Amino acid sequence: MKAEQDGDLLEEDSPQENGVQTNQYSSISPPASPVADDEPFSTYFEEKVAIPSDVSRVFSFRKLWAFTGPGFLMSIAYLDPGNIESDLQSGAKAGFKLLWVLLGATIIGLLLQRLAARLGVVTGMHLAEVCNRQYPTVPRVLLWLMVELAIIGSDMQEVIGCAIAFNLLSVGRIPLWAGVLITITDTFVFLFLDKYGLRKLEAFFGFLITIMALSFGYEYVLVKPDQGELLKGMFVPYCAGCGPVQLEQAVGIVGAVIMPHNIYLHSALVKSREIDRKNKKEVKEANKYFFIESTIALFISFLINVFVVAVFAQAFYGVTNIKMHEECNATGSPNAHLFPLNNETLEVDIYKGGVVLGCVFGPAALYIWAIGILAAGQSSTMTGTYSGQFVMEGFLNLRWSRFARVLLTRSIAITPTLLVAIFQDVQHLTGMNDFLNVLQSMQLPFALIPILTFTSLTSVMNDFANGLVWKISGGIVILVVCAINMYFVVVYVTALNSVVFYVFAALFSVAYLCFVGYLVWHCLVALGVSCLDFGSRMRHSDIYLLTDMDTDTLVER
Repeated sequence: MKAEQDGDLLEEDSPQENGVQTNQYSSISPPASPVADDEPFSTYFEEKVAIPSDVSRVFSFRKLWAFTGPGFLMSIAYLDPGNIESDLQSGAKAGFKLLWVLLGATIIGLLLQRLAARLGVVTGMHLAEVCNRQYPTVPRVLLWLMVELAIIGSDMQEVIGCAIAFNLLSVGRIPLWAGVLITITDTFVFLFLDKYGLRKLEAFFGFLITIMALSFGYEYVLVKPDQGELLKGMFVPYCAGCGPVQLEQAVGIVGAVIMPHNIYLHSALVKSREIDRKNKKEVKEANKYFFIESTIALFISFLINVFVVAVFAQAFYGVTNIKMHEECNATGSPNAHLFPLNNETLEVDIYKGGVVLGCVFGPAALYIWAIGILAAGQSSTMTGTYSGQFVMEGFLNLRWSRFARVLLTRSIAITPTLLVAIFQDVQHLTGMNDFLNVLQSMQLPFALIPILTFTSLTSVMNDFANGLVWKISGGIVILVVCAINMYFVVVYVTALNSVVFYVFAALFSVAYLCFVGYLVWHCLVALGVSCLDFGSRMRHSDIYLLTDMDTDTLVER
């Protein structure tokens, strides 16, 4: 009865404006803070980019330029050191044969980022803020912890990538821990660039992407990969003669490309544009231009990833350790000891990747590689910090000063990174990277399931809710991506050969699957599976989510 009364109230307060129904959700502001309103509070969104008025054209380059920025910041997660390492290992272990997997993962990533951007544009709130209003306290806190773990895992790879770049550029003079401290310091400096204007900050990220393109593009031109094999590997979905090693690498590519925190990040970044969300035409236009911009950004990131895969596929696929040892000895490299005197296939990571390029193609190739890694690590560290801020503010409704928020989010992620850097040698980080990839793979459901849930609800998205095709295809894509990543987790755990760890993993799996099942239940109800819509809270799935969002306002009315 109460649900029906609330539904009637919502219908009365949902007028038509410019052809779109503006319900309570579409016009509310982000969650109110318990802190007094006069307390100083600054965010990334202090400045909003104005969109030029040009109603006479179906497509406007001026408007596209105004919307350009968030997609390129989002695309940096596709170019972080974890992705670069996955690329080079793919080339060294499988040649060009897995390029089609990289292409498919990037396309899937684009479709998922489309959902994230639409949520932010239509609602004016990012995914963490929506989760804060949708889920009860315990699931909400658990969800925040899971996403925070993903951010920490990603951040560790990014910061260590920067530290490795400093080590390579200094010929070993800057140890790993010192590189981590340098990265922490310059990240704090760069993050305050938005004080000088949001567009200047976005231009700086564009500059870092350009450095990556030029650095890895130089290596590509230097190595001269076989273009026929490259195109065959990209468009023929087959891996001739591949075994478990290549299969595991293919799974690793999907896990490296699709990152959970990036969904939260993109849904927040699109809020930086000045859009009248009550105007259906403006919202539709914003969705269109953000999708075009994201497509361009991910196409560029895909090309950069292809550069890396192709370089190592052409130059190092099938090469043995002993051959590389001889190459490094012949050029007088001090790093020949990294490659044992055996006939096993060469195994490379970000550090060894720079070394082998230096041994085979000269010192310039090593230094340019290190510059590209530094740009990748620095840019992804900054966007990772933004992700941490958005997630923490959204889930916990924090309204702290800018410095306090940056300090807290950086401290949470940096502390374990610094400990690893102090106690781990720069030449033995591959095992830790595998663990971090597994950690992030496990967190994927906690971004993908909520984004599909909320973009499928008409109470949240109005006329922009997912249609039947998007609901089905989105559900299938998310199921496949999560299954692939769970396979990667199982392979990693079974390789540990520890009974104690198996017992711990079994207990953890029960709790993990229960929580994922809870999120899936909510998602299926949102997708329209009415037989699961039981209990008073789930009886009117579109209404109960909406009424929970602004109960104070409803009570006042």
